[in-house]
Amino acid sequence: MLWTILITVVGFYAGLTALVFFFQNRLVYFPLSRLALTPAAKGLAYENVWLETPDGVKLFGWFVPAEPARGVLLFFHGNAGNISHRLDSIEQFHRLGLSVFIIDYRGYGRSEGRPSEQGTYLDAEAAWRYLVEERQVAPDKIVIFGRSLGGAVATRLSQDHAPAVLIIESTFTSIPDMAAQIYFFLPVRLLARIDYNTLARLPELTSPVLIIHSPDDDVIPYVHGQRLFAAAQEPKEFLSIQGGHNDGYIRSAELYEARLEAFLQRHLVEK
Repeated sequence: MLWTILITVVGFYAGLTALVFFFQNRLVYFPLSRLALTPAAKGLAYENVWLETPDGVKLFGWFVPAEPARGVLLFFHGNAGNISHRLDSIEQFHRLGLSVFIIDYRGYGRSEGRPSEQGTYLDAEAAWRYLVEERQVAPDKIVIFGRSLGGAVATRLSQDHAPAVLIIESTFTSIPDMAAQIYFFLPVRLLARIDYNTLARLPELTSPVLIIHSPDDDVIPYVHGQRLFAAAQEPKEFLSIQGGHNDGYIRSAELYEARLEAFLQRHLVEK
């Protein structure tokens, strides 16, 4: 009987390990295809944008202009839903005098393809090229913003291009670090095929960085934000907000917008 129990346990453990290894994408990405609303629901004018990635995938996004605009915020969202679930944030950034360009990663919303780590990096590159080449936006007028998973994508893009500023909110140090906390009973660092190593990339960046995190974050522990801040080069700032992973920017709206305004005044070049 003991051998039977042991074999059952070992078999279950091996099966769980295999599931984690082969189905990582389903554990990381949670896309939705249907767009719930558009910026018009917030009374905002917008343009539908289609663009193509370096590997030929067609992406969908919105360009929401501000008049007058102090700059353009390139928005990379988190791992669930699609761009239509980020209207409150778009409205906040619009109030700050920023035009907003937000895209759906491949496999999200109306964008083609399936999400992957390298794919999201190519998606971000396509968005940058669209702003710089087609809209003729100067890099020193671009604010790169990423929330949660989007913070990792935003940081990777900022390695290749120097934006005016980088803002990352509620972001993890890396996927293996997160997995090690959730699946502590599995050798996830050996199993991980998705990395998103934000912590390793931050020290290489030269743009001013604002890192935002909440001690109440119920998905990504506050210590991740603290570690990211410690790794970033000057000039850098840290904003501690209140609220959970998905509503901190709303619950702390007054503080959130005031600190973003101050940060932009210090680092976004006025021309």
